[in-house]
Amino acid sequence: MKPPCRHLLLVLGDQLDIDSSLFDGLDAGHDAVLMIEAFEESTHVWSHKARTALFLSAMRHFAEKLRQRGITVHYRALENEGDQTLATGLRAALLALQPERVIGVEPGDLRVRSLIEKTCKPEQGQRTPLGWREDKHFLCSLPAFRHWAGRSDSLRMEFFYRKMRQQYKVLMDGEQPLGGQWNFDADNRKGFGKAGPKDLPQPLVFAQDDITRQVLLLVAERFDDHPGELSRFNWPVTREQALLALADFIEYRLPLFGAHQDAMWTGLDFGWHALLSSSLNLKLLHPLEVVQATEAALHQRNLPLASVEGFIRQVLGWREFIRGVYFLDMPGLKEANHYGHENPLPAWYWTGKTKMNCMRQCISQTLANGYSHHIQRLMVTGMFGVTAQIKPQTLCDWYLAVYVDAVEWVELPNTAGMALFANGGRFTSKPYVASGAYVKRMSNYCGDCSYKPDTRSGPQACPMTVLYWNFLDSHEASFAGNPRTALMVKNLQRISPEERQSIRDSAAAMLKNLDDL
Repeated sequence: MKPPCRHLLLVLGDQLDIDSSLFDGLDAGHDAVLMIEAFEESTHVWSHKARTALFLSAMRHFAEKLRQRGITVHYRALENEGDQTLATGLRAALLALQPERVIGVEPGDLRVRSLIEKTCKPEQGQRTPLGWREDKHFLCSLPAFRHWAGRSDSLRMEFFYRKMRQQYKVLMDGEQPLGGQWNFDADNRKGFGKAGPKDLPQPLVFAQDDITRQVLLLVAERFDDHPGELSRFNWPVTREQALLALADFIEYRLPLFGAHQDAMWTGLDFGWHALLSSSLNLKLLHPLEVVQATEAALHQRNLPLASVEGFIRQVLGWREFIRGVYFLDMPGLKEANHYGHENPLPAWYWTGKTKMNCMRQCISQTLANGYSHHIQRLMVTGMFGVTAQIKPQTLCDWYLAVYVDAVEWVELPNTAGMALFANGGRFTSKPYVASGAYVKRMSNYCGDCSYKPDTRSGPQACPMTVLYWNFLDSHEASFAGNPRTALMVKNLQRISPEERQSIRDSAAAMLKNLDDL
């Protein structure tokens, strides 16, 4: 007779960490793991096919790894149980297995946490005790972050990053930062010039096994009306593949990562970027091993410090910081709308069919791969969202839907707080807005565009440029009072009253017809 289930260990799709605190004290004879595939996790936002495929394939591979270790896994697959929601799957498992207790690791999405808690504590019927364990994947615990943040109304990642460098002794020369400064961001903003990128390294290609092939067929069938493509699916779905991806980045792309990390170019999908965020966010890689491997390469191969520091800042600094902000500022962050923007998301965000070549390139790349790099997200699709006065919640949902590395704890603060300034500058000192001149400087997108980036009004005026100047015009007083944006206002004030009115008129016409741009 099979013994009763003592602990039912709930593994979520972004918790694929074999060293997780979830498995502390595991008794393979009396405990079991539960993993649930649910349609709602791909439909509560209209998820990219590649995002769904990545989660499902990685989850199924992880379940096999657990079974190989002698752990009982109850896996509820879409094509078998067909759970519509995590709640229905969990409820069915509780009825079937009757565990003494459910144990989970704190989710990175408060929607999911609430759903699980309500399911384990129904309004009527027998309650199943639920225990949450700390997510030890991260390098800064939530209590530690709250202590660091204190009661400050303004948080700055730079100071948090320095603290993390000191705590983990990363890129340090005794008590001082290696190279004599904490941040080499100013060295990491180069464009490609007219010649464009040269000697591009190609990312690894991962062989697809039966599990991944079956998942791709499943997603193509069950989510055929969802955005995005599957033909280029090439993301790590196991820890072994993630480690290969890490080694490949350090060997072939890290040396030149820093210099061109902000640059964009037609057809340049990946450049020298790490492509590790999905593996980190699924927890196939641990951030400390990524940081340590990167720092070791700096010393062993005498790599450029600016490249290494720029990458480590993203992992040890920004990633840990943004997670702390999510849990500190929710639920208000989700509804934040500092500027009161209410315009709907243009339909072409889902298709890429716009006359703006910069938007077309970045969105088309996103639909093809489920990926674009941080400047394409921040300074193209995000910046347009601010100046086009798009309601932040609709654009936040888009980012959560279309990127394979998107989990709410990392997506929402980046989008609402940084790209859209929806929280009024809680952890950013200014809105990230610029004219088409920025896009022209950092890419070749403007050369094949229907619009002219240097034109501020009229039929060929670039929407990026028109809406930027209109945004400055609308918020002139607040920009003038901010030392980091005061120069923008001085440039605005050099424009004649007649041209400023022309800009307002052009912007008003664009804002009424965003779908036609």
